[in-house]
Amino acid sequence: MAIIRVAVDVPLPTLFDYTVDESVAVGQRVIVPFGRREMVGVVMECVATSEMEPERIKPVVRVLHDSAPLSAELLDLLRFCSDYYRYPVGQTVLSALPGRLRSGQTVVSRPVLMYRLTASGAALDMEIFPRRRVVQRRILTRLAEQPCNLAQLKSLSATAVAQLKALLNDGYVEPCEARPMCGDKAVGHVFDNAHRLTDEQQHAVDAVAQADGYACFLLHGITGSGKTEVYVHLMHHVLQRGGQALLLVPEINLTPQLENYFRSRFPDVNLISLHSGLAEGERLTNWQQAQAGAAQIVLGTRLAVFAELPRLALIIVDEEHDSSFKQQDGLRYSARDVAIFRASQCGVPIVLGSATPSLESYCNAQSGRYRMLKLTGRAQAEAKLPEVRCISINQTVMRHGISENLLREIGLRIARREQSLLFINRRGYAPVLMCGGCGWLSGCKHCAGKMVLHLKDQRLRCHHCGYQQRVPQHCPDCGNADLHPVGSGTQRVESVLQERFPQARILRVDRDSTRSKRAWSSMREQIHANEVDILVGTQMLAKGHDFPALTLVGVLNPDSALYSSDFRAAEKLFAQLVQVSGRAGRADKPGEVIIQTAFPDHPLFRALQRHDFEGWAESQLAERRLAGFPPFMYQAMLRAEGRRETEVYAYLNQARAAAIELRQPVEVLGVVPAALARRANHVRAQLLIQATTRKAMRAFLRAWQPVLDGLSAAKLRCALDIDPLEF
Repeated sequence: MAIIRVAVDVPLPTLFDYTVDESVAVGQRVIVPFGRREMVGVVMECVATSEMEPERIKPVVRVLHDSAPLSAELLDLLRFCSDYYRYPVGQTVLSALPGRLRSGQTVVSRPVLMYRLTASGAALDMEIFPRRRVVQRRILTRLAEQPCNLAQLKSLSATAVAQLKALLNDGYVEPCEARPMCGDKAVGHVFDNAHRLTDEQQHAVDAVAQADGYACFLLHGITGSGKTEVYVHLMHHVLQRGGQALLLVPEINLTPQLENYFRSRFPDVNLISLHSGLAEGERLTNWQQAQAGAAQIVLGTRLAVFAELPRLALIIVDEEHDSSFKQQDGLRYSARDVAIFRASQCGVPIVLGSATPSLESYCNAQSGRYRMLKLTGRAQAEAKLPEVRCISINQTVMRHGISENLLREIGLRIARREQSLLFINRRGYAPVLMCGGCGWLSGCKHCAGKMVLHLKDQRLRCHHCGYQQRVPQHCPDCGNADLHPVGSGTQRVESVLQERFPQARILRVDRDSTRSKRAWSSMREQIHANEVDILVGTQMLAKGHDFPALTLVGVLNPDSALYSSDFRAAEKLFAQLVQVSGRAGRADKPGEVIIQTAFPDHPLFRALQRHDFEGWAESQLAERRLAGFPPFMYQAMLRAEGRRETEVYAYLNQARAAAIELRQPVEVLGVVPAALARRANHVRAQLLIQATTRKAMRAFLRAWQPVLDGLSAAKLRCALDIDPLEF
């Protein structure tokens, strides 16, 4: 009987040996006995001998032949992630798979179905087809142009699936298999070359297209410069040669509009999306299409970096600076960094796109590790970068957190039928409720944070642990009825605007208002149809959106990041403000940005007014070099949390002592509380390790990990975070 080494989803840093009495391939899924359970595992190696006694090696329960084995390339990528991020190999491998493949249930590989008109469907006279059947008319019109898959038809309407079934039953539409592959190339490829490239865009496309093997490009383009158009032409280049393209975006909210845009430019290409918002069945089907090579473009969030792509020829990471690419639990990987490793592993070019590159990427481009490509002008010749003005909140009249100047500008925009956006990165009505008598604040009894006032439903909510309670009528400490909100959130800004502009159409966009599945899609349609006068929103509105009628952006309360203990706070704020400012004046109407601040002369705001990312980045890099922060230093963070403070600090202090005893060329800092020292009744603390080279850090972590595994941490949640972004 053959011996195989299997990765199993358990928190142990090893593979497990089993015997199998049939032929099995590396990468194949198997069901194995583990303790008293049976678990799904992935075969990582086939070996001749084992260090275990033969009688102790258990046999495999069942080999699962219902899906193709994982490729050697993907398994190598997952081994790298396990080693680099110091995470158990079994949990790393299984976490990369769709949920259905992690379960023991049988999965069915379905052919990629397209839909086309039947003879009777083609003979339909659309002039006499009932006009009330709007969605059916859309489907018939689209299929008259070319066959489409289900995802393409679903982009036409939320009810497309039901209407497609009706057309199938009526005999107007029929399913067919996707167009066959001819060698490595798909038969035919339609490209809607709708836009003429600018000289800078053409230079960027040519540079990447001519790359021979692996090369990393940083596409630094101002907001509205047409980075997406560069992506489209690069994909066209790859598709012509029968390759697959992977495009990573930071948030699910950006996938539907990008998906629709790429479908309009590549109407007969099989494009699939991969993100956590998909139903399990849909995610599995899409993942299998990518694995089979049938999906030519894969668009997804960070988990899509682990998609199987046998003909991968191009990787694009849009908004590469965005912290959403870093997973904050489980396997704490950076999808951007993993994508760069994968591009190097596969010998393909990768493009990192951003208007505000991360300082790590910018430094790599300056040093020559990456190639810098710049887009310095807006794609539409008539579109100019917005004028940025700072208003001192200490020297102007304020109305509940909004300056009179900003309110006046909003009124002018309403009169001109133009849109305004007020950006405040706090949801709820107010960040805290306060007693005017004794100074009581609405703190959360489970966390170190404050409970946010949600006035409409009369609740105080903790945005950290989810605890909520009704708004008290009297102060819990002194009984005073003088309780008042302090500060502003999106709901309070919305109510102030409704009072000032009672006829205005106001739309609030935050996590509370977009909980339902279709909410954001419906809101986006309203904005594009110019059925909204004023937008009030959080960072959901800051990136990637193109609203032609939007000409004014007001930024409320950005100052807290200027005195944060997080050394990346200023970098994040600058990127956020550039992104939200870039929503203004993207068409032929000039845009304006008004920032309300107590520090109008701060270098950050001065750089924003000059649209000077390079100058700002150079000053930040100079500060980081002097302070010994990334990208001139490599970091690893050991986090621990538990019910008892003594246990948390005892564990971390033991870990610190062990790190010092290893006498490696690293800097071991002290144990400190986390930024939120208590969450959900758990005390949280952390230990930071720094090294001047990545090689030294990896050598230290390999030596330190076995020591950590031996420390007693039964009642604690512990995690090692490599290249941490949160402090």
